[in-house]
Amino acid sequence: MMKRVVGIGGVFFKAKDPQALSAWYRDHLGFELSPWGGAVFKSSGDSTEKTAWSLFPADSTYFSPSNQPFMINYRVDDLHALLAALRAEGCDVDAKVDESEYGKFGWVMDPEGNRVELWEPPAS
Repeated sequence: MMKRVVGIGGVFFKAKDPQALSAWYRDHLGFELSPWGGAVFKSSGDSTEKTAWSLFPADSTYFSPSNQPFMINYRVDDLHALLAALRAEGCDVDAKVDESEYGKFGWVMDPEGNRVELWEPPAS
């Protein structure tokens, strides 16, 4: 059986004031913010595994068509194979796939209308 999700790649949610809320997380919870505004947490056991945390403006459409204020990004080993399997299973898979130096990204909606981001990291 094909591996599907192998970890959490990131947690993203909307904020009324992303800069102020990011500063709160930095100042009170010790988040080390990157220049792009989010934080990256490295696994203590595997230096290649990372989890991103990021805030989006409250009016962001990045999570659309979901109306939820959050989105979870899951790490996968083979994005195209997983998207094909999800389509074959009748899941609501976005036709768009983004490929960049950051890896490959695809999306599926769960049965409750939450947008789920699937991410295949770039080869190291």
